[in-house]
Amino acid sequence: TSNKRTLRTLFRPSALAPPVISETSPSQKKLLAHHRTKEQQEMINHFLIDRALEVYYITMDDTDKGNAAPPVTELPSTSTVRKPLKILSFQADYFFLKKRVQSNPMVPIQQQWLRSMLAMVPQSLMLGRDRELLTEDLLKEIVKDYETSMQRCVLRRALIKPDIQELDQLEDEAPLPLLPLGLDFSSTWRNSYIKAKNQIISTLHILHPTMKTLLEFGYTAFFNCLVVDFSSSRLKGPLDCKSLKTDASLNCSKAEEEIMSTWYQRVISVFSQSEALDGVKLNQLEPFYNCVAVLLSNQLKELLQRTTEVFVKLFDPEDRSHLPLFKMDLTYDENRMEFYPSLQDLEEAILFVVDCIGQTLQNVQTIRAWQTGGTATLDAELPAHTVEWAKSTLKKSITDNLEGPKEHFKGYVENYGWLVDGTAEERINRFVAEQPSFDEYT
Repeated sequence: TSNKRTLRTLFRPSALAPPVISETSPSQKKLLAHHRTKEQQEMINHFLIDRALEVYYITMDDTDKGNAAPPVTELPSTSTVRKPLKILSFQADYFFLKKRVQSNPMVPIQQQWLRSMLAMVPQSLMLGRDRELLTEDLLKEIVKDYETSMQRCVLRRALIKPDIQELDQLEDEAPLPLLPLGLDFSSTWRNSYIKAKNQIISTLHILHPTMKTLLEFGYTAFFNCLVVDFSSSRLKGPLDCKSLKTDASLNCSKAEEEIMSTWYQRVISVFSQSEALDGVKLNQLEPFYNCVAVLLSNQLKELLQRTTEVFVKLFDPEDRSHLPLFKMDLTYDENRMEFYPSLQDLEEAILFVVDCIGQTLQNVQTIRAWQTGGTATLDAELPAHTVEWAKSTLKKSITDNLEGPKEHFKGYVENYGWLVDGTAEERINRFVAEQPSFDEYT
């Protein structure tokens, strides 16, 4: 050997570390073999799917063009079918994964939900054998719709649908329903609920103790009170129209004076004390007094509306036990018979009571106006629909109840009208002018 020093002799070749050899357990061998088999099977499946899709695409393409399909072995070049085959491959993968997701078991609907649904159905709709069968069919339909919806929702969450236009034509499913507009379920509602609740409590003055006191005053004063009451007028005998109007006016005025001297004075005494505004901030005084005004207005309106309804009920054609009696005279004036007062005057007098009720308690000062010396009054006017209902109902009832007097008047006219309309006098004058004999006189 030569003693000449070279690079090969100065730097010995580096030796690799010996491989670590360890024995593989039987379980590991089995797992590795299963993994290799699974990978090989997936490769085979993809190859078969791609091959089948190529054949399917070529066949369908030629069929659409009206040409005969070429043999399977005559495949076009990869460059001509790469894009369609890629789309079809995506479709096949999507439908394969979709089928696997849909085959998974779904959480069944809870029986408690079905029982709750049935509990909301009226019992009258659950009677009969046919109804029971119908109920069973409906429950089956509900269960089917629930499972379908759950399956579609799970599919939508687990699988992303490829953005392929041809895929929409192959699927026959309707789109999932959209969430209601304006509702956001992605964020929690507790904080906003607590905030809104606190805001309502701070501005909803009806919860203030003073309002409770006002409610108690109104209930005590009005629960058994009417502005005018003609329920016992039948026992007093017939009324004439003038007396009806006078009694209505006097009773309404008397009731208003009594209410102002009792109920309204109690309300004023409450706000004469500083405790009435406990907890009310300075910037909330105006809304607080507005709430008081609305509360008092509602109490007065309820009183007037209840009085109107009671008066209208006196003329109920199905219950004539409290129907008022009216005095009417059959008069003879200027060779003419007629009622006095006329039927129109009677109707006007009855409707006058409704107007009289509506004009009561219309000048009650608001608490704020009483404190500041203003002129604002409570809104105690009867609603227009209430007045319209009362008058239309009374007019119909008056017409029905006057059928008897009209027939009575008609009988007088037919039987005795010739005595007063000049017919009898004309016959007598004609008879005298003829100068009859004594026998004809007799």
